[in-house]
Amino acid sequence: MFGSLVDAPANSPHLRRSGSRAVVSDIGTVELGGSPVEALLHNIEVNEMKGVTTPLSTAAIMPSPVLLWRFKVLLFLIWGVSCCKISWDSVMRMSENLRDLFLYEAFLYYNPLLLMTMMVWFWGINLWVFAQANVNYTKIFDLDQNHLSHREIWKCATWMTMIVPTSMTAYLYLYSHGEVSLAASQPVLLYAAFAMALISPFDIFYLSSRYFFLRTVWRIVFPFQAISFADFFLADIFTSMSKVFSDLERSVCRMVHRQVATIAWFEADSVCGSHAVAIPIVLVLPYLFRLFQCLRQYKDTREKTTLLNALKYSTAVPVIFLSALKYHVFPDNWVNIYRPLWLLSGVVNSLYSFYWDLTRDWDLSCFTRIFKFSRPNALSYLLYGRKWVYFWVIGTNLILRCTWTYKLSSHLRHNYLTVFAITALEIFRRFQWAFFRVENEWNKMNSKQNIQLSTIDKPNDEQKLLDPNGYSV
Repeated sequence: MFGSLVDAPANSPHLRRSGSRAVVSDIGTVELGGSPVEALLHNIEVNEMKGVTTPLSTAAIMPSPVLLWRFKVLLFLIWGVSCCKISWDSVMRMSENLRDLFLYEAFLYYNPLLLMTMMVWFWGINLWVFAQANVNYTKIFDLDQNHLSHREIWKCATWMTMIVPTSMTAYLYLYSHGEVSLAASQPVLLYAAFAMALISPFDIFYLSSRYFFLRTVWRIVFPFQAISFADFFLADIFTSMSKVFSDLERSVCRMVHRQVATIAWFEADSVCGSHAVAIPIVLVLPYLFRLFQCLRQYKDTREKTTLLNALKYSTAVPVIFLSALKYHVFPDNWVNIYRPLWLLSGVVNSLYSFYWDLTRDWDLSCFTRIFKFSRPNALSYLLYGRKWVYFWVIGTNLILRCTWTYKLSSHLRHNYLTVFAITALEIFRRFQWAFFRVENEWNKMNSKQNIQLSTIDKPNDEQKLLDPNGYSV
């Protein structure tokens, strides 16, 4: 009995002398009563004896998140000021005769990507609000578990915000200093980099999300299958970016014909000029895609409202082509015949689209419910249940629907800054539209689920006869 071996825990106080250091067991437990600093040092010492490297506390190495965020903001401001300073000095080096024309060309190459960047920022805000309001947008758009969150969308937008102006600054600087060939390569390299990042088959740059986007674009262009919510939602966004796609086509056309940073593009009647036939064709394509989607929906559902929706998109066709006729008819015919028809078609389309937004795409009975966040937030307090939100969204939607005619009219494109501002406002209108369109779809899905649950829970006549107490079995 006394000669048998007795098992004692490794950290037992009976196995160490008085005043000695606590022994650490293999599971990492330390005897209570010691100093935390001594325990941490002893852990490191024991792990080094075992050949295990213990990293120091990340809180002791990494700076605070606030300090890191301030450092990033400082770097961003330094970058922005540097780009503005270099661009301004480069423009001032040019002669006054070529300055406006050169800025117009540079603006043509880079304004589509700037507007796309703006749309990505807005989409990140949309997703953030959906998450705060407990709107299950992953179910609405049928997204997988690897979909991008609002933080990842903002990360992409941040990189786009830095890359596009940097390329534009390099273009201005190189051209003003006589390096014409290097300046001409800047927009070409930028467009090629964006295209490769979008269609790259490698598992980088969010492959699953890029595949979902490209697959949705394919379904929009070729609507041979049933139309999902993501299909026509993205197609509606494309209609607001028709001017962006038109400028992209003109930019790529000049790159293909090697007209970047040359005087060949000054000719309006050239193959890539402002009077080209391709401009109205590219402008009308998003509306034709959306029209074909409505016809496909009518084929699948036989709902007459889809035909009325198709009629709405068809009203955009005369606005675009009547405007393009200005450069192909006599001036008297344009003033007396085609311009009044263009104005009439623009008014019809704007009012029809505005009516459809309010009566079909949005549900005014729960207009601001989407801003009821699950946690207290200043934005929710400012917007939820406020009457001014009604007036703001309805009023801005009407005004921007009317100015939409301006950006689709190719004969008004000479004032590129005005067209850029109107296109940016149209993207902002679509950003507002997305909140209430997704909310309306979410409410429809919830109502359908409630109806299905009520029909399942409701007992039929046979169950009532079998149950003498009148309860469902």
